[in-house]
Amino acid sequence: MEKRNRVFIATSLDGYIADKNGSLDWLFSIPNPDQIDMGYEPFMSVTDAIVMGRVTFETVCGFDCPWPYSKPVFVLSGTLKSIPDEYKDKVELVNGSIPELVNMINSKGYHRLYIDGGTTIQSFLKEDLIDDMIITTIPILLGGGSSLFGDLVSPLNFEFVSSKVYLDKVPQICYTRKRD
Repeated sequence: MEKRNRVFIATSLDGYIADKNGSLDWLFSIPNPDQIDMGYEPFMSVTDAIVMGRVTFETVCGFDCPWPYSKPVFVLSGTLKSIPDEYKDKVELVNGSIPELVNMINSKGYHRLYIDGGTTIQSFLKEDLIDDMIITTIPILLGGGSSLFGDLVSPLNFEFVSSKVYLDKVPQICYTRKRD
């Protein structure tokens, strides 16, 4: 099976994934009365497991809803020492270099990974381990917060694959890594 590390994320117009207070409320600034998932379910249908960082994990744990994932979740953290009891059967805490972690997760039979969380995505990009990115842009300027992208050793080229517009206002663009 082909191994793919994929990103599915929303940003503000100025490239932030959380505002200055770490809030995600701005994601709901465009009315979505029919609760259109903007391609999330089709994306998840071809995903084997999720890899997220501690901050993203703690954010998801704070949502006012049941655990939202039916896929295995691997939480990357060098500081988190244990998983709260209510998530122990849903989440595995992992630590180490990104390439080693990907190999370990792949060895468990999970080859199509959803990479989530700003720091985690940036770490995967620094290792050139992101194959596809689906980026939905909410038309709002936050003026600061948590940036989706960070510094890289060298540029990474991606190719445009497709685009869609949801709710007549929200563009989503799919890219794939261009490898020589």
